[in-house]
Amino acid sequence: MNHKTKTLTAVGTLCALAYAATAVGRIPLILFLKYDPKDIIIATGGFLFGPLAAGSIGLLVSLAEMLTISENGVLGFLMNVISSSSFACTAAFIYRKKRTFPAAATGLLCGWGAMVSVMMLWNYLIAPIYMGCSREEVVQLLLPAFLPFNLIKGGLNAAGVLLVYRPVITALVRSHPVEVGQGTRG
Repeated sequence: MNHKTKTLTAVGTLCALAYAATAVGRIPLILFLKYDPKDIIIATGGFLFGPLAAGSIGLLVSLAEMLTISENGVLGFLMNVISSSSFACTAAFIYRKKRTFPAAATGLLCGWGAMVSVMMLWNYLIAPIYMGCSREEVVQLLLPAFLPFNLIKGGLNAAGVLLVYRPVITALVRSHPVEVGQGTRG
């Protein structure tokens, strides 16, 4: 198999795993907000193949989710893409510069911060539409609901990536879909 085919196969596998994590791993956290671990897989894909791959995986998984299990349609799709991309693409971009554990941790912390900040803005803008309530009602939920949810979600995602990245890399290198040195240090 050539390099592009191996990469495409690995990215497709990560898409399937992220979708499965969404479909079976949803956990209600705060009010109507549910956590799912798909961003762990998306960020791992970003560490392996770069920020563009992370964005692509996030887009494809969110599209599949919208077409099958989402309760929020196009707006849920938009929010999922923004949330996953702000976390995973930021982390992958920083990690890509220097593939070390400190860079991975820094990337994940920055991704966490980016996701929380971006989602506070997008919840302010979009939540009134899909929740069917006034912006003032959403503003009242920003600090007691949306902020803690996104802090918890980002923390779980960052910790999850740190836990699974090394074993995933080891398995992929041993099964040969990823070349040694292609996102395998750290």
